[in-house]
Amino acid sequence: MDYKIADLSLAEWGRKEIDLAEAEMPGLVALKERYRHRKPLAGAKITGSLHMTIQTAVLIETLVELGAQVRWASCNIFSTQDNAAAAIAKRGIPVFAWKGETLNDYWWCTLQALSWEEGPDLIVDDGGDATLMVHEGYRLEEQYKQTGKLPEVDAENAEMRIVQELLINQLTIDPYKWHRAVKCLRGVSEETTTGVHRLYQKRDEGTLLFPAINVNDSVTKSKFDNLYGCRESLADGIKRGTDIMVAGKIVMICGYGDVGKGCAQSMRGLGARVVISEIDPICALQAAMEGYEVNTVDNMVEIADIFITATGNCDVIRVDHILKMKNNAILCNIGHFDNEIQVNKLYEMEGVEKVNIKPQVDLIKLPNDKAIILLSEGRLVNLGNATGHPSFVMSCSFSNQVLAQIELWQNEHEINVYTLPKKLDEEVARVHLPKLGAQLTQLSKKQAEYINVPIEGPYKQDYYRY
Repeated sequence: MDYKIADLSLAEWGRKEIDLAEAEMPGLVALKERYRHRKPLAGAKITGSLHMTIQTAVLIETLVELGAQVRWASCNIFSTQDNAAAAIAKRGIPVFAWKGETLNDYWWCTLQALSWEEGPDLIVDDGGDATLMVHEGYRLEEQYKQTGKLPEVDAENAEMRIVQELLINQLTIDPYKWHRAVKCLRGVSEETTTGVHRLYQKRDEGTLLFPAINVNDSVTKSKFDNLYGCRESLADGIKRGTDIMVAGKIVMICGYGDVGKGCAQSMRGLGARVVISEIDPICALQAAMEGYEVNTVDNMVEIADIFITATGNCDVIRVDHILKMKNNAILCNIGHFDNEIQVNKLYEMEGVEKVNIKPQVDLIKLPNDKAIILLSEGRLVNLGNATGHPSFVMSCSFSNQVLAQIELWQNEHEINVYTLPKKLDEEVARVHLPKLGAQLTQLSKKQAEYINVPIEGPYKQDYYRY
């Protein structure tokens, strides 16, 4: 069978957890009930590049229930729950993921998930790595076709060099693989802020090769997963990793978008004094008016006990910052990529020693006789040191993913980046309310006419900011 995972014997444990999670995922259950007879994804070949967790297993099985064939890889080297991967493999669904992959493993797994005889037709992406591989493969094939010579590895970034090496090695075997893939692809649905940023960048440059749906900016994703999900999973990751008492500590949170807002609420709720750093004056003002101190990393680096990056940007915590930190300061990231913290530069510094305490927890001894505690090597702390967001909030996100995949498969789209209509966003919220015992108020005909909305919604204009 076509899979590579850590241990197939974990499948029974994984199945029990999947059943437990499904009971907390009313959105996906409702979509299965609504569409299982119509099979709106019948014939679709879907590649997934998204954290291979228990909750993702429920998403995968929903896609299969609606008629799709699926191949899956994780989008982070530490985020796979091996029992979830085993349960999916046991069902005969190709999955290539295990916790603790190397970067070479990771990109090999992504390649396997993308390797259909013809296809894929659709991509479910988280961070844009599957989309990146298709685009880079296409570019290298174009270069090979024009010059007749194998392209050279020329990326400055070490991880991108791994991607190029893998793709160039494939060129002599199949020099049109990615051109065929692009011809088949009806589109990608993207889960995260970082991946969405990449898509808009490609669109604006005129290099986007297929349509995309921005799932991240569905309100029932960004205002729930990013905010409420991080509010619970950040503390879970830090606590499992370090067993530290947060109360009374000074916590520096870099970034006050939806993720940063959830993190700030989490740490304040545990009794920390929270300090925010921001580049955006609007977000900074929001933080200040919530009662948080707003300051710079440079000013707080010798004072804070815990540093959390949540920006989606690079070099937020630099090596020179790390050298000034308190002894045993905790450093972690909850933005999508690990380059928010200069981890590689830190490892390359003379006199730095990495002492592993337990999986995804390292004591980094510094040349100044101090040390810091680094979680998940600067990758996602909530998925590396814990198991990610709770099932209920992931049901909101993944319901949007399923709806986006149906939209891309059922309808032709010009190459652009789209969002799901407000009506579907409201419907995702609606199906989750009964689980929480919430009762919606119904507009009267007069009230609906007074505010000029349909009785059944949508209730807000697209420009409304929740």
